[in-house]
Amino acid sequence: MSDRHAIVQLDELPTKRCSCGTTRRGFIDESGGQASVHLLQIQDAVTHYHRVATEYYIVLEGEGEVELDGVRYPARPMSAFLIKPGCRHRAIGNLKVLLVALPAADDTDEYFDA
Repeated sequence: MSDRHAIVQLDELPTKRCSCGTTRRGFIDESGGQASVHLLQIQDAVTHYHRVATEYYIVLEGEGEVELDGVRYPARPMSAFLIKPGCRHRAIGNLKVLLVALPAADDTDEYFDA
């Protein structure tokens, strides 16, 4: 890594459990917290929302749905979804997703309805 660029192999990063399944998160530190890129494998996703983060989901593999504020939308390779703060969301099905988070992923910015 240099001051002006960074490189990561997403499929070689450690896997972390998350509310959507499992994730491999890159560039959190390298971006100074400004953004992160995730390789997300959907599994038993739970509806949640963020108060700060905006997320971009780009479906890489699989077919299913993305639920946004209670409405389900079809998801297949190259479907893209913009999820703004406050939008309750989850993905459904066997999906591999590239997720971009702005600012970077922060587990303290994840909320669930009671």
